[in-house]
Amino acid sequence: MRELVVEADGGSRGNPGPAGYGAVVLDPATGETLAEAAGYIGVATNNVAEYKGLIAGLRAALELAPDATVRVRMDSKLVVEQMSGRWKIKHPDMKPLAAEAALAFPRDRVRYEWIPRERNKHADRLANEAMDAGRRGEQWSPRDTSAARAAATLPAAPAGPPGDAAAGAARAREALAAAAAEPAVGDRSAARGGAPSGGGRAQPPVPGTGLQDPSAAEPAPAGSAPAGSAPAGSVPAGSAPAGPAPARPAERPPTAAPDLSAPATFVLLRHGETALTPEKRFSGSGGSDPELSEAGRRQAAAVAEALAARGTIQHVVSSPLARCRQTAETVAARLGLDVVVDQALRETDFGAWEGLTFGEVRERYPEDMDAWLASPKAAPTGGGESFTAVARRVAAARDRLAAAHAGRTVLLVSHVTPIKTLVRLALGAPPESLFKMELSAASLSAVAYYADGNASVRLLNDTSHLRR
Repeated sequence: MRELVVEADGGSRGNPGPAGYGAVVLDPATGETLAEAAGYIGVATNNVAEYKGLIAGLRAALELAPDATVRVRMDSKLVVEQMSGRWKIKHPDMKPLAAEAALAFPRDRVRYEWIPRERNKHADRLANEAMDAGRRGEQWSPRDTSAARAAATLPAAPAGPPGDAAAGAARAREALAAAAAEPAVGDRSAARGGAPSGGGRAQPPVPGTGLQDPSAAEPAPAGSAPAGSAPAGSVPAGSAPAGPAPARPAERPPTAAPDLSAPATFVLLRHGETALTPEKRFSGSGGSDPELSEAGRRQAAAVAEALAARGTIQHVVSSPLARCRQTAETVAARLGLDVVVDQALRETDFGAWEGLTFGEVRERYPEDMDAWLASPKAAPTGGGESFTAVARRVAAARDRLAAAHAGRTVLLVSHVTPIKTLVRLALGAPPESLFKMELSAASLSAVAYYADGNASVRLLNDTSHLRR
């Protein structure tokens, strides 16, 4: 189902005074303008004008795509809270306008989000243009509708994750649709450097032999391909497809058409810090289940603001552990969404190692530690989970959630091992890669999953929101 964004505003010069409204319908993936609406309404208050802008925006969205879902963004806290049902509508002038807005677009497919005034400049400009036109005794008309008409004909594109070049991806999909014989260029990202591979623990160097790849026991990674080959329908960026160039287009060998449908995009959020995180202690699903520390709560608030500003998240799914639920609830409250708990997103059970540092485990259980470092099939001391067992659990959750949220952008709030495992499987990387990825507390990563089985890692360990 396609999603549209409506930004609306209204104002009066005197409150009450000469008033006008403005609204714009946007493609959430590309940011392109699909429709504009504005009008002069005579003498009225700011709030009346804001409601008029909302109604005009919803009607424009209905005309464009009656089966779409709509995300309304306004800088009027009053309108957003009243239309979301959180504030009562007391003023007699507001009640009929709110009722009219509720009928302008199917209410169950509309959600509301407050944004700062500086992020609502487009609609604000339209409202001022309408007031200026009214002062001159004229009707408002758009400056140039050609771009909007062209944008309205574009195919729907997925709402990309933070850092995704969604506009470029949409144009690439359009070009591929026109020439399906050409292979799609896959977007891949890579990262270097060591990081804790569970609960913020210290990462040791991997022995020279590396972890053994249990090919018979590994889950099939979404979007994976045999070793040494590229995913179907893709070639490495900057390279040409293998094989001699054809003499004429008619002689091209047949190729599978790329999947042009919107992917299920997982934005992967590691929970904020707990008291154990800075001490680099094993903290899995078999330990004390610590809550967020004060630093962790600040991190959760920061990532919530960053995700609200980007405006792409449509669902929130969380690990059942307290640190993830608290992080997820902070973000979901800011986005106006609910949190769904999924047991499969929990961290590894580290058995007897829970609460210990890497050095303490090395001292107390040296043979078990060596076995764990040498093979993903080895479990921590005392009946913990092996990386192979975690990979099976996470891969099953990946497939289930990707099928349930095709074409949607979902925030998964989880832990180091599950997130690294999703990235590893998307890349088709060996198990030892778990020890070679940095994944900080409250960091964001993202993977897109296409219906044809291809996967694209779009982002890894983004912590820019924590440095503002």
